[in-house]
Amino acid sequence: MPVLVAPPTLGDLLKYELNASYCREAVTLKAGTLYPLGSVLGKITASGKYRLSPAAEVVGDEGAETALAVLLEAVDATDADATGLVAARGPVILSEAALLFDASVDQTAEKNAKKADLAAAGLVVRVTA
Repeated sequence: MPVLVAPPTLGDLLKYELNASYCREAVTLKAGTLYPLGSVLGKITASGKYRLSPAAEVVGDEGAETALAVLLEAVDATDADATGLVAARGPVILSEAALLFDASVDQTAEKNAKKADLAAAGLVVRVTA
């Protein structure tokens, strides 16, 4: 019998949100990536677009190294910029298990730094959530 695997849902990621009208925001995602639900995003200073938040500054995408938001839906921006819904300000509680980081964020210290960036925006990450 085949094993069925369900894709992650918003309920897997978002554990508490004070008010969706206040906490959420529609943003433009930079082209070239398929963004899954739970993507940890940073904002590119020059363009105002969002991308996966890298571990260190990337030339041309300066500013994105600071995690500011978490994507609340999967968005395909492989061919062109796309709009996505994010948790941009808290109070919000997110499940750590549902967060997806940029490939360059592969060390525990780097992930903890991203979670600290999110906490500064009121997006609290919980292990037990």
